[in-house]
Amino acid sequence: MEGYSLKSRAIAFAMCAGAVAFILALSASSGGRVDVETAGRALIAAIVCGVMCWASAERTIAATAGAIDAAILRLSQAANGDLESEIPPEVEACVPPLAAAMNGLFRQLHSNLESVQRLAMFDPVTALPNRTNFRRTCERMLADLPQGKVAVLYFIDLDRFKTVNDTLGHATGDVLLGMVANRLRAVADRFGAEKDAKPPLIGRLAGDEFTMFFPELRNARDAERIGRGILFALGEPFDLADQEVEIGASIGIALRPEHGSNLTDLMRAADAAMYHAKAQGRGRAEHFTEALAAEIAERAALESDLREAVEKSQFELVYQPQVSASEGRIVAAEALLRWRHPKGLKMPASFIQRAEETGLIVDIGEWVVASVAETISRWGALGIEQRMAVNISPRQIDHAGFFRRLRDAMHAANAPAGLLELEITETLAMHCSEEVVEAIAALRADGASVAIDDFGTGYSNLARLRDLPVDRVKLDRSLIEHVADRAEARTIVHAVIGLIHGLGCEAVAEGIESEAQAEVLRVIGCDVLQGYAIAQPMGEEAFLSWVRDVAPKRVAS
Repeated sequence: MEGYSLKSRAIAFAMCAGAVAFILALSASSGGRVDVETAGRALIAAIVCGVMCWASAERTIAATAGAIDAAILRLSQAANGDLESEIPPEVEACVPPLAAAMNGLFRQLHSNLESVQRLAMFDPVTALPNRTNFRRTCERMLADLPQGKVAVLYFIDLDRFKTVNDTLGHATGDVLLGMVANRLRAVADRFGAEKDAKPPLIGRLAGDEFTMFFPELRNARDAERIGRGILFALGEPFDLADQEVEIGASIGIALRPEHGSNLTDLMRAADAAMYHAKAQGRGRAEHFTEALAAEIAERAALESDLREAVEKSQFELVYQPQVSASEGRIVAAEALLRWRHPKGLKMPASFIQRAEETGLIVDIGEWVVASVAETISRWGALGIEQRMAVNISPRQIDHAGFFRRLRDAMHAANAPAGLLELEITETLAMHCSEEVVEAIAALRADGASVAIDDFGTGYSNLARLRDLPVDRVKLDRSLIEHVADRAEARTIVHAVIGLIHGLGCEAVAEGIESEAQAEVLRVIGCDVLQGYAIAQPMGEEAFLSWVRDVAPKRVAS
């Protein structure tokens, strides 16, 4: 009878029972003889039996149906999030297997939801609230604080955690993060127990960044005391992988309501104070100050102005000549970036760092690539033989794609590669990837040359320097500053020039400010001279006039 309802099955059962009762009654009372009276008595018995069977079946069906209705209602409640309420007793009484199945299902769902909740709201490495959880909880705590109540937020960044990851591995680094979290909990417990107040909140934002929020302070001076406690706790050695590891931390401190009343303002202030602590030498706890606020506002304004400068093409290139020390002729010009800001000309030192921090250096670099290719193409058409030296920023040297785009731009503009020279700082040259070296070598194969800039200010691996595709090495101005008046300075520069020549490169001196410096450098063997004593940076037309000897500036020979 598959496919029939319980009710229809009960009716069929009652009819069958009545029919059986009728036949049995008829057989028992007839004595082999059937008449109307006998049939009537048998029919009455059959009807009574059928009705009784139906009543019994209906009662059973009604109880089961009620239990099922209760089970459906309970499942509906579970679908809306209620996994805690008990299974209705009528389900357990009438349909025990269904009750057991529902209990097992709810327990499993509850366990799964708890796991999802932990993964979504807690950091699996430290078991601390993650960024989302910390922000939500902290925002609620801030909203509940009375007006004017002092609270403090700490932004904590581990100082030497990356070294641990790099040397001991990420698994060991995760163990260290767990130990850091335990020390932060100990600090929170110690200072939180000093007064009857809400417990502090600790979170791990990402990587080696942690936050602590104390919702109630007796006075602002307690913030500094707690900061010292955090520094001490994280400054102690960690027993890790059978050795003692010291990392330390830099901490930024922001107070409510002095530095903001909402979490966004407090986080911004504490983050800025933390970076200030790192800039001051690390291992420090620094408060947010008005000076930092002004610096943040200035940096934001500079970023906005830089974006506008990129959109409106407010940049230009000027050229500072480089001359042969022995002949006095112009051999190259260094292309220098200038920003024609509405409020006045800005030098690269005032904006390049911010451009690199914000990534705008990429857009500026693209403009430089296009301008250099177009200018070199013009110079080639005019028969100019002097090279154009272009500085490469740290952000650009990290990407081989920059050099490939420069090469493509040179080809597209039909610009002679022999007029291009790439200037890379000594420090960057020591750390650029093999992919970047290959991209530079491709430009060099086209005819471009390569110079190491600021030589003498970093740590040089001479074997690495020998392997790089380098044509010239530029002595930093700090090396030649006293070359005309100090014998030891002349000795050092003489030795460095000899080293450069030994590597098969030309020696270029920059930052020359007097004829005396130029004369000494010429005598001790420097190949190329550059500086204000030779010529100041100038626009393209003025430089072309120099090339044509309209207003030459020769070095004494």
